[in-house]
Amino acid sequence: MNIRRRGFLGSAGLVSLFGLWPFSKTAAAAGRTRGLYRELGIRPLVNFRGTHTVIGASKQWPELHEAMAEAARDYVVLDELQDKIGERLARLIGSEDAMVATGAAGAITLGTCGCLTGLDEQKVRRLPDLAGMKSEVVIQKVHRNGYDHAVRSAGVKIVEVESREQLLNAASARTAMLYFLGGTSGDYAYETPVSLEECLAIGRKAGFPVLVDAANMLPPWENIRRLAAAGTDLIAVSGGKHMRGPQCSGILAGRKDLVRAARLNSNPHSDSLGRPLKVGREEMIGAWLAAEKYAALDFAALERQSFEQAEYLSRELKKIAGLAVSYAPHDRTRRVHRVAVRWDEAALGLTTGECERQLFEGEPRIAVLRDGPQGFLFTVFMNDPGDERVAARRMKEIFAGSRRP
Repeated sequence: MNIRRRGFLGSAGLVSLFGLWPFSKTAAAAGRTRGLYRELGIRPLVNFRGTHTVIGASKQWPELHEAMAEAARDYVVLDELQDKIGERLARLIGSEDAMVATGAAGAITLGTCGCLTGLDEQKVRRLPDLAGMKSEVVIQKVHRNGYDHAVRSAGVKIVEVESREQLLNAASARTAMLYFLGGTSGDYAYETPVSLEECLAIGRKAGFPVLVDAANMLPPWENIRRLAAAGTDLIAVSGGKHMRGPQCSGILAGRKDLVRAARLNSNPHSDSLGRPLKVGREEMIGAWLAAEKYAALDFAALERQSFEQAEYLSRELKKIAGLAVSYAPHDRTRRVHRVAVRWDEAALGLTTGECERQLFEGEPRIAVLRDGPQGFLFTVFMNDPGDERVAARRMKEIFAGSRRP
């Protein structure tokens, strides 16, 4: 594993670092007393795929469980709760205001709605009917992705641009917003034709706000603060991934007028497009406390912890004869340590698909990330201590079995 480092921490140091992620035995036992998943016939898994919603994204901070239970015990006025939590989140981020939303996607939809309606309640009630209203959102072609459906759900027309000149020409009285993707969801490299700084400047001059989809920009927390410091009009953040808040939570932060407009388009306002994107008091409390904890973390130490796990896994997998093991980090806006594995399927008598199936159907169940037709990745990101040992052991068992006559 060729990683430029001045050596690795010893095993004792690695163990101490795991304390940064509080996966305490007490918390783990408390969450599994009844065995709810097994009662339902569902097997939990060891996650080497990453913060993917389809497998639960992350493990919520243990201390949030009781805090959210406490929040559920009393009635409160939701607008008052959003006000107070919004103030605290805004201080953490460095923005004028903030609110808790239903994930980054929910924040994007509500932010788009807020840009369309402003504080006009009649417009709020009309959405997605945009007759006579601003109705276009500009997106650079390289920023198009499946999650921009959260923008389109407000009824807008997407205007794709591929250069600064096209962006300037696209800006008109119909432009409600520009959507900017912070980071990528893949490893392909691209040059963003128009930088965020340029987009913000053009937006200010033309009179439209810029919303940054920052779901892929944690860690560290400073990435979000930098967006706010740059004057980004709206920032959509995931609360249920690396932040480890409630999986269904997110944060929308930015200009006070736009955040207030977004709130008008959400619960508890019944006649609004965002009414189905309901956030309960429990999620509001959970997202706030998760953000408070997350912002204070030692991200360098956490990154080092993941690196140590990846280094161990790589070293052990290289002991499997015929297996090509390499370090394949995802480094666009954050460092994600990944270990890539490939092999000659005919020579080893085992296909990539069969190995992946055995990992997923074995005990314990292990999820990896497919990397093309012949290979996959172990994404080492927020893993429990010992996960890397479990993965190495299972891989050795599987390949040993494939060589038996």
